[in-house]
Amino acid sequence: MAAAAVALLGCLLLSPDAALQAQNARSALLVEIEGAIGPAASDYVARAIQRAQRDKSELIILRLDTPGGLDTSMRAINREVLASPVPVVGYVAPSGARAASAGTYILYACHFAAMAPGTNIGAATPVQIGGGFPTVPRTDKPEDDKKPAHPTIADKAVSDAVAYIRSLAQLRGRNVEWAEKAVREAASLSAEDALAEQAIEFLAVSVQDLLQQLDGRAVTTEFGQRQIAAKGLTINRYEPDWRTRALGIITNPNVAYILMIIGIYGLILEFYSPGVIFPGVVGAVCLFLALYAFHVLPVNYAGLALVALGVALMIGEAFVPSFGTLGLGGAAAFVIGSIMLMEVDAPGFRVSPMLIGSVAAVSSGLFLVVMMMLLRARKRAVVTGPEQLLDSHAEVIDWQGNRGHVRVHGEIWNARAKSELQPGRRVSVSSIDGLTLVVTPEDKETMQ
Repeated sequence: MAAAAVALLGCLLLSPDAALQAQNARSALLVEIEGAIGPAASDYVARAIQRAQRDKSELIILRLDTPGGLDTSMRAINREVLASPVPVVGYVAPSGARAASAGTYILYACHFAAMAPGTNIGAATPVQIGGGFPTVPRTDKPEDDKKPAHPTIADKAVSDAVAYIRSLAQLRGRNVEWAEKAVREAASLSAEDALAEQAIEFLAVSVQDLLQQLDGRAVTTEFGQRQIAAKGLTINRYEPDWRTRALGIITNPNVAYILMIIGIYGLILEFYSPGVIFPGVVGAVCLFLALYAFHVLPVNYAGLALVALGVALMIGEAFVPSFGTLGLGGAAAFVIGSIMLMEVDAPGFRVSPMLIGSVAAVSSGLFLVVMMMLLRARKRAVVTGPEQLLDSHAEVIDWQGNRGHVRVHGEIWNARAKSELQPGRRVSVSSIDGLTLVVTPEDKETMQ
């Protein structure tokens, strides 16, 4: 009995602490997306939702500040948000932030949408990869206006985007008409106008203000309806891990392009100097990383083919004596392919023209130097091998008939001539027959 009483007393004493710990365990996960929407952002959101589910977070706050990004990455994020068992709150913040283009779709996919004052959303018209949609040519004939225009690629892309954002708006009970207008007309709204147009649910100056407005709201997920208890939630910031950071670095188009350059030049150096090993190893690693980045990025395969052709021509310069023709042609193909490489106009996913220009200048300068060195080497006299004996001056040591010995470059060689020569006579080497030099006597003017 005494032991039971002690145990009961201990439970009563510990119960306030246990209750306090349970209250403190209630948390919201803050996930921040800044910059262009790409593969790294979609991987980051997917991992954050898994983390929130493991930690049994009350909700996820997805803070957005993005100019847009890739359609594939945006849809991957939306799939994760729509399937999330933890309610996701899209929050455009801080003041001055925006959720443009792909960011608008993500905000519409969230269970709740909020914005801070001084922010904006919209401009969700899809951008044609490769720069600009093709248009159907029209004439000024009146009868042409009566004919139904055939749908273009632009029409198909816009119709698909409109249907997608309308489905998100209908799912979340938001303004469907404005959502369609944001796609068709690239319309944008400020935070106050978005609240008035019912494109969002909350206007919040801070995360704490957002939590107060969320408290008690009902939300429906794929796992059923629940009520959000947002008061007293601890905000846990989810930091991207090393894998997400590495993916973000590698999938940056400029970094991927630089990795490809390092990989290609590393392999070229290995071909020029076989056995060095280090350039080949570094080049292979960088090239594989670049290929992985191109796998998840929108790459124009015509540009990639030109880059591959340029690489082949530059490597061929090491084996074919074209005096720079193959090298310069390869550099030109490589630069043109580089310009065409990324086939998207989304913000943050284009290779910098300055970077391409720098690579073009370095590549062209390198092969011009190589070509000049080759041309200069052709004009130099031969200094090695049997050929270097041709036209050399020699001195007759002894002679009998039409054969004898001569001294040339400090060496004694067998020699023959068409006539008998006197010892000490100066001769020149006209040709080589095996180990015998064919010599001719020099003119008196050249004798010393």
